[in-house]
Amino acid sequence: MAMAAILLLFLTLFSNSKADRDFDVRQHLCTVTRYGAVKDIVDNSFIPSDIPQGCTPIHLNLVARHGTRSPTKKRVREMEKLASHIKELIEDAKQRNLSLQKVPAWFHNWESPWKGKLKGGELDIKGEEELYQLGIRVRERFPDIFNEEYHPDVYPIKTTQIPRASASAVAFGMGLFSGKGSLGPGRHRAFAVTSESRASDTILRFFECCQTYKDFRKNQEPSFNKLKEPILTEITSALAKRYEFNFTRQDISSLWFLCKQESSLLDITDQACSLFSPTEVALLEWTDDIQMFMVKGYGKSLNYRMGVPLLKDVLQSMSEAINADEDNQVPGSYEKARLRFAHAETVVPFSCLLGLFLEGSDFERIQKEEPLDLPPKPPQKRNWRGSIVAPFAGNNMLVLYSCPANSSSKYFVQVLHNEHPIPMPGCGSTDFCPFQVFKDKIVEPHFMHDYDTLCNAHLDESKHKPETSKLSQLFHWIFRLGGNDDTPSHGVEL
Repeated sequence: MAMAAILLLFLTLFSNSKADRDFDVRQHLCTVTRYGAVKDIVDNSFIPSDIPQGCTPIHLNLVARHGTRSPTKKRVREMEKLASHIKELIEDAKQRNLSLQKVPAWFHNWESPWKGKLKGGELDIKGEEELYQLGIRVRERFPDIFNEEYHPDVYPIKTTQIPRASASAVAFGMGLFSGKGSLGPGRHRAFAVTSESRASDTILRFFECCQTYKDFRKNQEPSFNKLKEPILTEITSALAKRYEFNFTRQDISSLWFLCKQESSLLDITDQACSLFSPTEVALLEWTDDIQMFMVKGYGKSLNYRMGVPLLKDVLQSMSEAINADEDNQVPGSYEKARLRFAHAETVVPFSCLLGLFLEGSDFERIQKEEPLDLPPKPPQKRNWRGSIVAPFAGNNMLVLYSCPANSSSKYFVQVLHNEHPIPMPGCGSTDFCPFQVFKDKIVEPHFMHDYDTLCNAHLDESKHKPETSKLSQLFHWIFRLGGNDDTPSHGVEL
């Protein structure tokens, strides 16, 4: 019995050790994950459909996130504060005559890699490469779609007015049309990239135009902070004991952000990331995933219902392609692909509108607008992982197929997530769905929700409210001065 117990203990330790060695932190960084680290992670239990013989792709819709980007100005300042605070922690340890043997070597002379950077948020060179290579792979995978002479009406490329998204569109287009022109050694060609005003882009930046959503997101912050507080407290205590530093929860939050940035942008995993055990990384990843679930995903139906204009745009392009096919229109006279480049706040709600990454019977629950449970906490498995749902350059492709007349349906829709077939719960958990079923079961149930009604109803109501008198405004201002209003203002960083 004693030998058996010792053997069991040895096997457990060996198994845990191997799991730790196989653990790649670069696959656990939520939406800061690079595309190449996760694009080929798929659900092995799902067997993709075999495309029936004779079925030909006739149109493609792409909704993609921008590629890997630099940290924003706000985050750059946070990293500079962290560098100063690390110096203070070391000095504090010296004054308390603590041994510095446990202090990570990189702490001593660390400076923020972005020190002195005045701008931020731009597309990184790694992000350029992600989209460029994606463009090449898409063209090679669907030669029947990209066999026409380029024209902006045949291959429209749409993006938001945010530079990292438009730069991603350009990088993708350079890959897609490489060798098709006469410019430079790579025989590139010029192509058009168009965008709507940020103030009115309800197709790709619906989240920024939706006042109801912006109010909801601001009000959710306390709830989320309360949810993640126990995790941060637990990890703060563990690291304080491990390294004998007076870490705060803010320190842990900043070090976790540094880990994500170092891994994605600099390929450094042996500094900030090495502070955390795989179990702690999994918990920190889960808090990020929960936040994404609550304010971008299935946590509230508003998060994805406001994406209905984008869903309508996708359906419209498919319907037009079917009409062109039915009418035998001349090649080059109709659209063959609609290519869009935006943000995680676009890709995540769009994935939800399609019903992707749901557990069990959750699809029926979202159709009834019932709230979903939060994704389970590690070590339990979950479908909802930000690193898979919306990594840098994450994407959904909806490919419309025309099939022979003897098929069960003439037109089918295949959904690819990050270039891999993915099951649609609304279509019997297949990735290859008859167009009419896709339209009736997945798309049109969302159309009962009008964007303006969802997003701006309270603005219309406010127009009918009587104006507050100048005198009452004055009294309100005086009483505010007399109180102690320490409530911080909340900006939404998208």
